[in-house]
Amino acid sequence: MIQQFFQSFNLFSQNEIDNLLTFFEERTLAKNDFFVKEGEKCKEIAFIQSGIFRSFYTSDEGKDNTYCFRFPNDLMASYSSFISDKPSIENMQAISDATLLIIKKDKIQKLASENPKWNEFLRIIAEQEYLELEKRFFQLQRDSAAQRYGFLIENQPNYIQQIPLQHLASYLGITQRHLSRIRKEISF
Repeated sequence: MIQQFFQSFNLFSQNEIDNLLTFFEERTLAKNDFFVKEGEKCKEIAFIQSGIFRSFYTSDEGKDNTYCFRFPNDLMASYSSFISDKPSIENMQAISDATLLIIKKDKIQKLASENPKWNEFLRIIAEQEYLELEKRFFQLQRDSAAQRYGFLIENQPNYIQQIPLQHLASYLGITQRHLSRIRKEISF
């Protein structure tokens, strides 16, 4: 999966991809384990081989607010912490058992200093992160909860049933009762 991911950018030779893969190490996380916790610095990026993750923050009232899900074949990091070297303001938690391929920040910096293609790759990833954030912002402003739920079903049909209802409702900005009504209206 990870080779196909890097090949999809049409930037790297097979030798460059093979070299990159030597920098990754495998890590397994059990359901409910954290990849990043609020207050910690994020010094690595993960490629999700299996499992589902949620990103959330805790409000002043102590309520978890889920704002993002990550699925297999995605990169994952507390991006603002990663680029600023400041503590993360978010939590990234496995909502199923997961297997990750991890690369440390210093290894990425080494690759980027040796080959300008990696700087291009990092620019593309930053642009994708921005576009995803913008899309999420507009979804929250423009789309109904049912439309946002439909988007998830359309884009992640194999994983949607594995997401606990409380996290899904939080992500959609609705109650679990409202989510149950939406699920009854929308067929799979």
